[in-house]
Amino acid sequence: MAVVDLSELHAALPPRAPVVGLDLGTRTIGVAVSDISMMIASPIGLIERRKFTSDVERLFELMASRGAAGLVIGLPVNMDGTEGPRCQSARAFARHLLRFRDLPIAFWDERLSTVAANRVLIDEADRSRARRAELVDAMAATWILQGALDRLRTGGFEGNRPSA
Repeated sequence: MAVVDLSELHAALPPRAPVVGLDLGTRTIGVAVSDISMMIASPIGLIERRKFTSDVERLFELMASRGAAGLVIGLPVNMDGTEGPRCQSARAFARHLLRFRDLPIAFWDERLSTVAANRVLIDEADRSRARRAELVDAMAATWILQGALDRLRTGGFEGNRPSA
């Protein structure tokens, strides 16, 4: 496989296979997973970033435990729609990941996902600042994945979205 457009992700997956969503932080990787119907995203944890190889091994362990067969990676597009160094880093992560395993990977514009995750954790979950810091990347990954799942379910791919 390779990096695919989000509109092609479902066709690239085996039937009833969940997908994993990633929020690539500098210190942690937030991880979320879909259900087998690809309707609902749920947080499953964080990967503390160390070395790329160990990060990938942990990711593959999480994917295997859930039977996941594809990835949606948050693409940190600038507010004006341009791509900066963080987007380049996310795309490089995907390229390097494909050296370890052949699987479909799609990107999802993650603008404001961390802001939204923080808002949920403050307003609705009433979490302390320390606990929010632990949860925000996993919640951001859930926000990213849920956005992608909603787009897959409703179609409407003519709008502005990250390309492969």
